Amino acid sequence: MTGTNNKNPKIGIYRVQPEGFKAFILEPFPPKDMLVFSPSIQQKHAEAMRLLGKLDGITALLPDRDYFLEMFVRKDASSSSQIEGTQASISDAIEALNIERRNNLSQDVDDILHYIDALNYGLERAKKFPFSLRFIRELHEKLMIGARNTHNPFPGEFRRTQNWIGGTRPDNARFVPPPIHEMNQALNDLEKFIHADDDYLPLIKAGLLHAQFETIHPFLDGNGRTGRMLVTMFLWYKGLLETPVLYLSTYFKKHQEIYYEKLNAYHSENGNIEEWVEFFLDGVIDIANSSIETCKRITELRERDMRKVQELGKNMAPKALDMIRFLYKVPTVGIADVISQTSYSRPSAYKLIECLVDMNILYPTSEDDSYGKKYTYKDYVEVFTEGGLLK
Repeated sequence: MTGTNNKNPKIGIYRVQPEGFKAFILEPFPPKDMLVFSPSIQQKHAEAMRLLGKLDGITALLPDRDYFLEMFVRKDASSSSQIEGTQASISDAIEALNIERRNNLSQDVDDILHYIDALNYGLERAKKFPFSLRFIRELHEKLMIGARNTHNPFPGEFRRTQNWIGGTRPDNARFVPPPIHEMNQALNDLEKFIHADDDYLPLIKAGLLHAQFETIHPFLDGNGRTGRMLVTMFLWYKGLLETPVLYLSTYFKKHQEIYYEKLNAYHSENGNIEEWVEFFLDGVIDIANSSIETCKRITELRERDMRKVQELGKNMAPKALDMIRFLYKVPTVGIADVISQTSYSRPSAYKLIECLVDMNILYPTSEDDSYGKKYTYKDYVEVFTEGGLLK
């Protein structure tokens, strides 16, 4: 990368506004002199790219990978929402997908389901629509429209008033993003940066995109969740992943205090961009390794349970195999789901459930024998919740 060796280029400066508070005014982005990162950062980038290639190769070999992708999305949705204070888990999100959505849901679960909808929308939309400010607004609209746990979100609209982070008003806030005019200019710079044919290493560019977006803070609510979605969208847009299975929200949630600390340092007047980039690359390496291990465990689990259901014989085995595939996407089911997927009568569907329970594939979620009893593919869910990151 060409340019001067400046680890702390000026991203912006605090300036007193007519109302009396200080707001952070961004300099033209990226900095005029190209950033030069230390050899250790460049080595981390090389290692992260190697792992992305390995992850891409493994996911390409996964059968039924579109089903598995849904679980990666749910895990990211749970982590990203938990960063914002949501208490619901990936298990809550899975269970909610089997009931009338948006009915009788807690605000926290509803929050996660909106994130899932927005992320899935973005992944589909990105196939034929440019990565632009309009795309970002659409993503935000899907995230916020109709959501219960929001605060004056104006879905899909960049803010028209001043916002702030922490405190009760701008003059006692922890951080005040740029005012409207400066915000619009910064957004234009960001869009140009996304599409620029420059010398930035791709993962470093993804990290800068996230930090710069969070600094601009262009929405009244939902900036953190939208900004974290943009990382995956950008990696996919740049062709770094054939299948979008790298989601960093779990890493950010695990190291939440450091995450905020590094972002705050990024947009301070003496900002340390390199420390943020190092943290971001550490996250890519961590989550890539974790996702590789997840894919290996999925393959082992699939092979094990496919062998089990083959023992059911030619009459029931084909339906059981179909049911296993469905469980990859929806790992908590009830009798109605089994009937729908197999076209079995109710007695035959119950018999299939009993067989899968006896094989330790399905586990009842409760001990009661109620009509709405649910069963979960526990070993599969645990592949995505292991390590205590999402309980």
